[in-house]
Amino acid sequence: MKKLLLSLAIVVLSTAAFAQKKVVRSANKNFKKDNLEVALEEIQEAAAHEDTKDDPGTYLLKAQILTKMFDQYEEYDMQSVEKGRNAFNAFMETMKMVDNDKNSKIGKDVYKEEIPGMPDNLRPYSLVSVKLGAFQRAIDTYEEDDFEMAYEYFALAADIEPTDTTLNFNAGFLANDLGKPEEAKKFFNRLLEVDGYDKLNAYYFLIQMAVNDNDTEGAYDVVSQARTLYPEDKTLTEFEIQLLLQMDKLDDAVKSVEAALVDDPDNVNIRLRYGYLKEQSGDIDGALEQYKKTVESQPDFFEGNFYTGALYLDKARQILSEINDLSDEEWEKRAPEMTEQAENLYKEAVPYFERAVAQREDNTEILEILYNIHSRLKNDAEAEKYNKRLVELLGPDWLEG
Repeated sequence: MKKLLLSLAIVVLSTAAFAQKKVVRSANKNFKKDNLEVALEEIQEAAAHEDTKDDPGTYLLKAQILTKMFDQYEEYDMQSVEKGRNAFNAFMETMKMVDNDKNSKIGKDVYKEEIPGMPDNLRPYSLVSVKLGAFQRAIDTYEEDDFEMAYEYFALAADIEPTDTTLNFNAGFLANDLGKPEEAKKFFNRLLEVDGYDKLNAYYFLIQMAVNDNDTEGAYDVVSQARTLYPEDKTLTEFEIQLLLQMDKLDDAVKSVEAALVDDPDNVNIRLRYGYLKEQSGDIDGALEQYKKTVESQPDFFEGNFYTGALYLDKARQILSEINDLSDEEWEKRAPEMTEQAENLYKEAVPYFERAVAQREDNTEILEILYNIHSRLKNDAEAEKYNKRLVELLGPDWLEG
C-alpha cells in the first residue's frame, strides 16, 4: 500500500509539473503568434507556480514577451516607458537567477545582439532590443522637441547600459535642462566611472549643479577631483578660485591664483581675481596694478577697465574726504596740492571708463560716472556729450532721479 501511495504521489507531482511546463510552452507559442496579453498571463501563472517559478527560462520568456509588447506599442508616452522598464526589470530578475553570468546560456540570450532589419520571427527580443528601441524613441521624440519624453527614453536606455557614454550624457544633459538635478547627477556621476572617457564636461555640469544648490563645499570637492585629471584646464582653475573666495579661504585662493598666473600670466579672469584678493586684503595699489595688467593683456576687457577706473575714483574720493577733514590752517597749505592729485586720478580713470562704456554703450552707471567726472574737471563739451546720451536713455529729468 505504501508503495502504491508513493507511486500515486509521484504521478501527481509529475503531472502538475508537466502541466506547468505545458503552460510555459503555450505562452511561448502565443508569444510567437503575437497573442501577447494571453502569453503574459500564462507566463505570469508559470512564474508564480512552485514547479516553474525557479526556472530562469520562465523569467526569460516573460522578459521577451514584455519586450515585444514594448516594441509593438506605437504611442510615445509614459505607458510606453513603463512597458520598456517592465521588460528591463524582468531581464534583471532573470540574470539574478543565473548569478548575473553573461556567459551562461540564459545570459547569452538576455544580451543577444539585435541585427537591424532582422525578420520578426528571428529577432531575439533581448535586453539589447529594449535598449535599441528606447534609443530610437529617444531620437524621434528629441527631433520633435518633446524633450521630456526624450529624457525618459534616454534614461531607460542608459539604465540598461550604464557604461554607454552617449546615452548617459544625453540623459544627464536633458535631466539638467528639465530641472531634474538629482537625476542629472546620477547620469553624470556614471560617466566619471568610465575609463578612457573625457569627463571634463560631466565635471562642469556637476560643479554648476552644486553651485545652483548653494553647496559651495560640494562644488569645491568636485573641482578638486576634476583638477587631478585636468590640471591645465583654465575653467576649472577659475572655478576653484571663485569657490575659495566664496568660502572665505583667501589665503588658499591667493596660492591658487599665484600658481595659475605662473602658467598663464595673460589670463585676465584669474588676474582680475588676484586684484580682487589684494583689494580685500587692503592692498589698493597692488589691486590697481593687477587690474591694469588685465587691460594691458586685453584692452577691451570690460571688467578690467571698470575695476581700474573704479579704484582710481575711490582713491580720488579718499583724497577729497581727507581735504574735508583738514583744519583751516592745513587746508590753506595742503588743499590745492591734494585737489590737484584727486583731479589727476579722475583724469586717469577716464580712458578706462571710456573703454568700458564702448563695450556696453547703454550702461547708464558708467555714462553717469563719465558725466560727473567731466563736469568736475570742467570739460563742458564732454560732459554735454554724456548728458545727451543719458537724456536719450533715461529722459530729460535723469539728473533729478
